[in-house]
Amino acid sequence: MAVRACGLIIYRKLQTATSSKVTDSIEYLLLQTSYGAHHWTPPKGHVDPGEDDLQTAFRETQEEAGLQASQLTLIEGYKKELHYPVHGKPKTVVYWLAEMKDCNTEIKLSDEHQAFQWLKLEDACKFAEYEDMQAMLKEVHQFLCSRE
Repeated sequence: MAVRACGLIIYRKLQTATSSKVTDSIEYLLLQTSYGAHHWTPPKGHVDPGEDDLQTAFRETQEEAGLQASQLTLIEGYKKELHYPVHGKPKTVVYWLAEMKDCNTEIKLSDEHQAFQWLKLEDACKFAEYEDMQAMLKEVHQFLCSRE
């Protein structure tokens, strides 16, 4: 059976007087794992028994980044599934999009992660080494740009 995980792509909009385009002020939250190859990823994790996918995404975000659901605004109209093998088994990860209500909210990492960064799209894509993750970040950015 495929492993299933869920998470949130979290972004914030910086209040910049110099930039006229809202999309220039968007930063994405990536966490660096404290295990394996120390890859960078949005907060995500495995679905627990009795949980629905969205509950998992919010629980994992709280566990891994210290962010409560009340500190985020879920953005309607964006949901993405990524499929890839992990240790020879198929894995599905479902992501939703969420905006920080207060861009200065503190991130509190769990033991699963050793660092976090708020990154503009170009840098986020450099940190996210996997092509499907890079493509998803670009897709999210286009989605946000089209909403402005």
